[in-house]
Amino acid sequence: MHMHYHTNQARDPFCWMDGMPLELESTLTDRYQTTVPDAVRRALKLGKRDKVRYTVEADGRVVMTRAAASSEDDPVLTSFLSFLARDIESHPNRVRSLDARLAKRVRSLVRRVQIDLDAELPPEDE
Repeated sequence: MHMHYHTNQARDPFCWMDGMPLELESTLTDRYQTTVPDAVRRALKLGKRDKVRYTVEADGRVVMTRAAASSEDDPVLTSFLSFLARDIESHPNRVRSLDARLAKRVRSLVRRVQIDLDAELPPEDE
């Protein structure tokens, strides 16, 4: 799988040399998955959970770009979830099951709370 990419940073060690694009390969697993090479991740500024877009051109070339965040993406939630993922990965010993007594206490605190996830937020809460 060859991937070509563009970068605007002339001093970037992964940019074109002598007008020739950097060509990299990765291998597909039995489940058709692959690892994006480090040079490509750096060039596209990709992080875990980022989305990529593949554009298949008429001549058969495939251009891989970083996908723009959708309007449904929540940058705060995404950052928080990334933080949690890194923390769990770094400190797996901190992950514990939820104690039955605490779960019962949480249920009692939210028992009468009504939530409509589809309701519009009031202007002061946006």
